Amino acid sequence: MTSTQTAPAHPLIEPTPPAGEEGRVNDVFAAVESHLGFVPDALRLYGISPPLLEAFVGNVSYFRGGTSLSPMLTTMIRYLVSVAGDCRFCIDMNEGFLLQMGLDLEHIRAGREDVEQAPVHERERPLLRLALRSTTEPQAITAADLDACRVAGFSDREIFDAVAQATSNRALNLMLATFKVEEQGAFL
Repeated sequence: MTSTQTAPAHPLIEPTPPAGEEGRVNDVFAAVESHLGFVPDALRLYGISPPLLEAFVGNVSYFRGGTSLSPMLTTMIRYLVSVAGDCRFCIDMNEGFLLQMGLDLEHIRAGREDVEQAPVHERERPLLRLALRSTTEPQAITAADLDACRVAGFSDREIFDAVAQATSNRALNLMLATFKVEEQGAFL
């Protein structure tokens, strides 16, 4: 490490499950590991509160298969929200998911500077713009913004889902920043 670099922050909290609830947390982690091959440290952080861990995993599960929104769109929402929030952990995680979907890094990162270059279907662009704005300027959103999504063929539930994905990811960004969980491997 050079003198101009700083060491990564250590997490401010150790996500130790409450006494007697270790099995409950370990069961969730085992299910996640069998699905992803590892347990993301963002999820480990939630191990301190088993009910919130289960709610978080339920939310993630919904967006991985319960919504009618495309996986590319929901991942791009999380990715671009995380870029705007400067959440290195979530940027890296979602970039990895997008790479696994077959995109190249240059194509993925093009959306950072210009949301119109994000690798989503053209009809998904109004929904992507709405979701991103919901985390930065929610008061400025109007009925016309929702109508643009409806004209593109999205239902009110899908509009709600896109905004819910964006705002819940922003909440995760804030949680990770608060407790200094900046990259995978924070909890060794």
